[in-house]
Amino acid sequence: MELAYYSDYAVRLVNTEEPGRGKDSLTTVDAVRDLFGPSQDAARRATDADLTRFRSVRGRLRAVFEAADGGDEELAVNLLNSLLLEFPVSPQVSGHNHRDDDGRPLWHMHLADHPSNATAGYAAIAAMGLAFHLTEYGVDRLGLCEAAPCRNAYLDTSTNRSRRYCSDRCATRANVAAYRARKRLEAEERAGRTERTGRTAENAQDSTATTER
Repeated sequence: MELAYYSDYAVRLVNTEEPGRGKDSLTTVDAVRDLFGPSQDAARRATDADLTRFRSVRGRLRAVFEAADGGDEELAVNLLNSLLLEFPVSPQVSGHNHRDDDGRPLWHMHLADHPSNATAGYAAIAAMGLAFHLTEYGVDRLGLCEAAPCRNAYLDTSTNRSRRYCSDRCATRANVAAYRARKRLEAEERAGRTERTGRTAENAQDSTATTER
């Protein structure tokens, strides 16, 4: 499994809550298990007790994204380091029984966790994946969607560090809102110019009438 894959664990967990919309999809054990994706063995460890623990880790991961999005690199790193210390993992070389065309194992780094509960296992992988992404691409590659009220987390993998939204849907929505705002401003400016022109004409007429008298 590629190390980049693990960073998505953090994004998936953070985005189970949308504070701006008052939404929280992390309300059942099944929702917790769904976060693990294909890792069924780890998912089966989840119990009702993990709901509260997962929400706690979610808040701490969101704080990392918020610090990074706000430009506070040191705070983002410190918050992430606290998670790494609390939820350690053991890197291992793994082939997962995958072979290349010549029959040789496709070796890669794998994060093996040895947790006491499902939350510890998930948090360890999410924190380590996020740490790999942060150190490889930079703190400014961790962002929060600018399309209010979304604020979903995302990982910027663009070549020019230009990503600002969590999805194409939010990007489109923000662009449409910006377009409408520009049109309103243009209409207001035209109305203002028309009003000023009208007042100028009225003043000119008043001046002419006064002169004739």
